[in-house]
Amino acid sequence: MSRIGKKPVAMPSGVSATVEGQTLTVKGPKGTLSMQLLDDLVKYEIAESEIRVTPLVDAQRNRAAWGMQRTNVQNLVTGVTEGFSKVLEITGVGYRAQAQGKNLKLQLGYSHDVNFAVPEGVDVKTPDNTTVEISGIDKQKVGQVAAEIRRWRKPEPYKGKGIKYRGEYIFRKEGKKK
Repeated sequence: MSRIGKKPVAMPSGVSATVEGQTLTVKGPKGTLSMQLLDDLVKYEIAESEIRVTPLVDAQRNRAAWGMQRTNVQNLVTGVTEGFSKVLEITGVGYRAQAQGKNLKLQLGYSHDVNFAVPEGVDVKTPDNTTVEISGIDKQKVGQVAAEIRRWRKPEPYKGKGIKYRGEYIFRKEGKKK
C-alpha cells in the first residue's frame, strides 16, 4: 500500500477542481493548472475539501502509479495556492546575472553574454547580480528553467565557481600539490 497515495489532497478555500474527460483542472488564486489523468490505473474522487486518488485494482502497475498521481495532484493544488520557487546562486569573479523583461542576461566567463529567454508562466528576478529567483505555479516548468540556467556553468569542484542551487553542497577537491 502506498503511504503517500493513502493521504487525501486537501483543497484550501478558494480552490476548485473539476474532471472533464481525461483532464483534471485545478483553479485557485494564482491561476489554473491541468494534467492528463491515468483513468485506466487510478480513480479520482473530488469531494468538497479534498481529492482522493485510489487504484482501480490491486495490480502492481496500478500501485506504482498511485503515489505518483497523488503527488502530481498535490503539486497542482500547491501551485495554484502558493506557487513554487527555486533560487540559484552564482559564484565566480565577473560572473553575474541581470533580468531584462522576459530575458535573463548571464555573464559567465564566456567570450559572449548568454541571453536566456524565459518561457511563459515563469518569472525570473535578480535581487542582486549573483542571485537568480525563479518562480511560477507549475513545479515542472520552474525546475526545468532552473536546470537549463544551471547547465550554462555547473559548479566546478576545485574553486566552486559556477551556478548552484541555494543550499546545494558542492564537493570540493584539493588542488595539485607541489
